[in-house]
Amino acid sequence: QGIVIDGTPEQKAHYLPKLVTGEIIGSFALTEPDSGSDAASLRTTAVRDGDFYVLNGTKRYITNAPEAGIFTVMARTDPAKKGADGISAFIVERGTPGLSLGNPDEKMGHKGSHTCDVIFEDCRVPAANLIGGREGIGFKTAMKGRDKGRSNIAAISVGVAERMLEDALRYACERKQFGKPIAEFQLIQAMLADSKAEIYAARSMVIDAARRRDQGLDVGTEASCAKMFASEMCGRVADRAVQIFGGAGYLAEYGIERFYRDVRLFRLFEGTTQIQQLVIARNMIRAHQG
Repeated sequence: QGIVIDGTPEQKAHYLPKLVTGEIIGSFALTEPDSGSDAASLRTTAVRDGDFYVLNGTKRYITNAPEAGIFTVMARTDPAKKGADGISAFIVERGTPGLSLGNPDEKMGHKGSHTCDVIFEDCRVPAANLIGGREGIGFKTAMKGRDKGRSNIAAISVGVAERMLEDALRYACERKQFGKPIAEFQLIQAMLADSKAEIYAARSMVIDAARRRDQGLDVGTEASCAKMFASEMCGRVADRAVQIFGGAGYLAEYGIERFYRDVRLFRLFEGTTQIQQLVIARNMIRAHQG
């Protein structure tokens, strides 16, 4: 995404066709052991050395890292600037001397999405691989994609929640207790109805945010609202679905327990729920103050 947004014509021509065809897989390397939500405090450094930059640091929880052919890496090029202004973005190819990978992470869920540490030790990267061809725009590049990313997680949350509700409804109609389907019990109906209403609300938020973005509007607040509400909603639907399945919901055989584990991540990546709350409130205050 960084190459698409701010890459030079040469970078786009060289890498994008390979990414589109699947010849190579991309990986976005921002998070570090000591900088997660506070991403602008990253410590990975990039020091200019002639026609190269020398990168040192460690990235953590990096999606696709075990299979990636290229990494979009955020590193600090200006140590005098402690915030976002001192951060630049680089394209680092797999196999570059000084780049190594940690062991694959053993996660609660999302087993098909592979992550691991990405380690840079005096890793020499050509200056031509500085995204955009200039220093100091890396963090801005990363943030340009945040609204799209947050809207994407919101949409995924809606889709997964719909699937879980379908499974829970089908099970409730088939499972019988006390001589009738459990779907006929009002407490089960309440969980089904609450889930349906919350999914409908989240879907409406996602569609509205996407429509506004397609119109070229700033959707920073709307994307955060949709991501926060939809991801939290998805967690509640997952919990109700397990409850409706009862003991069967705790067994791998029925699949709902996998959803229960997988959807927990939605409230963490692309900004935690608490980060979304901060973004929303700060945008409201900024708009009010003019």
